[in-house]
Amino acid sequence: MDPNGEIVEEAEEDNGFRRFDVVSDDSDHHYVKLNRTANSDADCFSNAASGVYSKIMQEWKVLEKNLPDSIFVRVYERRIDLLRAVIVGAAGTPYHDGLFAFDLAFPPDYPAHPPQVHYRSFGLRLNPNLYANGRVCLSLLNTWVGRKKEKWDPSQSTVLQVLVSLQGLVLNEKPYFNEPGHGVLPGRSLWEKNSMAYSETVFALSCKTMLFMLRKPPKNFEALIAAHFRDRALFILEACNAYTDGRVKVGYYRGDGSSSSSSSSSSTVHVSHTFKTSMQKVFPDLVHTFTRNGASLGNFVERVKQDRKKASSQIQDAVHKKQGIATKFISKLKMILGLKKSRKSNGVVGSTANNRTEIEG
Repeated sequence: MDPNGEIVEEAEEDNGFRRFDVVSDDSDHHYVKLNRTANSDADCFSNAASGVYSKIMQEWKVLEKNLPDSIFVRVYERRIDLLRAVIVGAAGTPYHDGLFAFDLAFPPDYPAHPPQVHYRSFGLRLNPNLYANGRVCLSLLNTWVGRKKEKWDPSQSTVLQVLVSLQGLVLNEKPYFNEPGHGVLPGRSLWEKNSMAYSETVFALSCKTMLFMLRKPPKNFEALIAAHFRDRALFILEACNAYTDGRVKVGYYRGDGSSSSSSSSSSTVHVSHTFKTSMQKVFPDLVHTFTRNGASLGNFVERVKQDRKKASSQIQDAVHKKQGIATKFISKLKMILGLKKSRKSNGVVGSTANNRTEIEG
C-alpha cells in the first residue's frame, strides 16, 4: 500500500520477488540524511497537496506498471524522496548475470531537476560512467555533456527512463567505447582489441561485485540477491570457465559452450595473462560463496578439475612431443655433421698417404 492508501499491484519475477514495492527500512540508503532539515523544501515530500509529492506518486505508478523483468525498485513509505533500484546485467554484455544497485534521491524542486543517483560500487570501477566513489555520469542526469534531447527534460523525463538508460546505455556490450574519444580515430582493429581487454577487466570486477552483493546485500533486496545467485550460479561459473579457457569471448557465453555473437564464433579466443590471473583468484571465492548461498553445483567443480588436469596433461604431452622432435632433429644434425667431418678427415689422410708413396717411389 502506498502513502495515498492505494494498493500496490504485485509485479513479480519467477522467484517471487516483487519488481516494485513500498518498504520502511531506509537506514542504509546513501541519501538517508538528505532533505532531513525542517524547512519548506522538505515539507514538499510530506505534503500530499504539493506538486512534488504528486509528481513522485506518478513516478511510482509508472514504475509499478512498466518496469522490465530485469529491474527491481524499492520506495519508502516515510521517505518518498528516496528510491533504490537493482539492475540485472543483460545477456551479451560483460555484466551478464551481475546485480548492480543504485540509490536515488528526488530534489525538492522535482521534476525541474533530475534525481541524484549514487552507484553502490564497493570501491570498484567497472564502467567509464560509474566511478569507484559512486558518481554516475549520464547525460539524462545532467552529470555529463550531451545533446539537448539527451538531457533531462522536466516535462517528459522519468525515473524509468533513467533506470533503462543505466541498463542499456551504460551497462552495455562494449563499455570501453563509453569513454569519450575511444573509437574516434582510425585503427578499428586496435580499438576492438582494447575493448576486448577492457571487457575482461569488467567481467572480473563484476564477479567481485557479485561476492560483495552476497556478503553485504543492500537492505530490502536480500531475498532477490540470494535467489538470483542460487539460480544463476552454475551458469556464471560455466561462463568463467569458458572465458578463461578461451572458448568464448567475454560476455557472449550462452550456456551450451557456444557464443551468443557471430563476432565471437572463432574456435579459440586470445585470453590475456592478466585476465587468467584475475579469474584464478576470484573463481574459488565464487564457488565457495555460491555454495554457502545454497546453489546446487552438482559435480561441476570436479569436472573443472578433471578438465584442467586433462588440459595440463595434453600440454605436457605436446611439450614432450616437441622436445622429442627437437631431440631427433639435433641427433640427425649431429650425425650428418659428424659424417661430413669423418669424410673430410679421411680425405686428408688418404691424400697424405699418396704423397708419401710418390716420394718413396
